[in-house]
Amino acid sequence: MTERWTGAECAAAWGVKPGTWLGYVSRGQAPQPIPEPDAQGRKQWDADEVRRWPRPGAGHRRAAAGPEAEALLAQMREVADRIEELRVRQRELLSAGKREGLEISAMAKALGISRQTAYGWLAE
Repeated sequence: MTERWTGAECAAAWGVKPGTWLGYVSRGQAPQPIPEPDAQGRKQWDADEVRRWPRPGAGHRRAAAGPEAEALLAQMREVADRIEELRVRQRELLSAGKREGLEISAMAKALGISRQTAYGWLAE
């Protein structure tokens, strides 16, 4: 007996809403359900087939992600947090430069941002 999933379980495994899952099924972009419904009359899918099926579109599948993938995602979140800290520091330095009378174009170049970004940050 193979593991069987409901449409909601398949959607959760693919990281989409149940309606999106059913849309994939109706367009032939996901496995077809097993012919026999479950005890409540709901459609069922072979869980292994759902795991192996390549998800269409630009989405991603995290259900099958192993510890290495989760560690990589954690590193990405850490970098994103550090980038935000650096953006805050860029704004602080920009404000300090304005108080010192530095030119916008020189500050923008030094900070690696556009002049438009510098003007926008200073206007906030």
